[in-house]
Amino acid sequence: MHVDAERGWRGGQRQALWLAGALEDLGVRSVLAARAGEPLAARARAMGLEVHPLRPFAEFDPFAVLALRRIINSHNAQIVHAHSGHAVGLAALATVGTPTRLVVTRRVDFKLRNNSGTRWKYSRAKAIIAISSAVAAGLRSSGIVDERITVIPSGTDLDRRVTPASATVLATLGVPAGSPLVVQVAQLVAHKDPLTFVRAIKNARKAVPNLRALLIGNGSLSAEVVAAVRAAGLRDVLQVPGYRQDADALIAAADVVTLSSREEGLGTVLLDAMAFGGTVAATRAGGIPEVIEDGVTGLLAPVGDGAALGAAISQLLLDPALAKRLKLAARQKVREFSVQRTAERTLAVYEEACHQSE
Repeated sequence: MHVDAERGWRGGQRQALWLAGALEDLGVRSVLAARAGEPLAARARAMGLEVHPLRPFAEFDPFAVLALRRIINSHNAQIVHAHSGHAVGLAALATVGTPTRLVVTRRVDFKLRNNSGTRWKYSRAKAIIAISSAVAAGLRSSGIVDERITVIPSGTDLDRRVTPASATVLATLGVPAGSPLVVQVAQLVAHKDPLTFVRAIKNARKAVPNLRALLIGNGSLSAEVVAAVRAAGLRDVLQVPGYRQDADALIAAADVVTLSSREEGLGTVLLDAMAFGGTVAATRAGGIPEVIEDGVTGLLAPVGDGAALGAAISQLLLDPALAKRLKLAARQKVREFSVQRTAERTLAVYEEACHQSE
């Protein structure tokens, strides 16, 4: 039983969906409990998975806990896998007094909250999966012992065939035909640091005056980002169109894909870029260096340094030989991050959890 109680559609929801599907391919029956009316539930149904609606009004909502417990018992679920922070609380309570084992995936590299509720719910987990060594370090600094942590990187679907966004679509987004294109797909929130991306584009334009950029996503910093774009004189250069369902196609059309994060669990959007044959410039935040080796599979810049990130972008655009070399190495590296490999390693964690004593 996979549990995700989040709203919207972000990397964590996609990972939960892909994992459930890949586990089915391995012969593991997977059902999903997800927030009713949200994209994860709809996409899981479209994929043929059994979906049960959740309607929690809070992390420890007793009615949602009882509903989840009924689902667990009706399926005799051996494992409940919580894929988001709020899901951990619901699943921890729902499994109390049952033989079902709780497994948790942690996707962010910052420390756990230091309160009794957080300590209790994570203590219920038989295993905690960290998507990178950086995330594992955050768990250890929060008091979780190594024996309870397994590092399993998130994966990407290497079999996907994505058609790059057409010139017509790009034109509607303010990208003229033939312009070098830089794309970042990330929430407009503090830990993704979109303002550094704005500064990077301003700096990159000094060397590549005709470049265009797209910042795909929404979030609490949307208004601040738009204001920063205007203040930087980039209104005709950097577009902020919000959430887009064709984000993969835009990544595939980019000359450079970036991620300007201050904190980052792994950076699965970079895996997508690598799989699509793109070149990457990113910061050294969190688990990103576990995906991108500087000068080998992409270029890395210090966290918060718009000038350095801009220089990396312009270097990739102005040095085709370098970009080609990094791109070829990235296509090899990304094979280590298939969703099938993630599922196989996750199944091993499930099997170990089932054999642990109470």
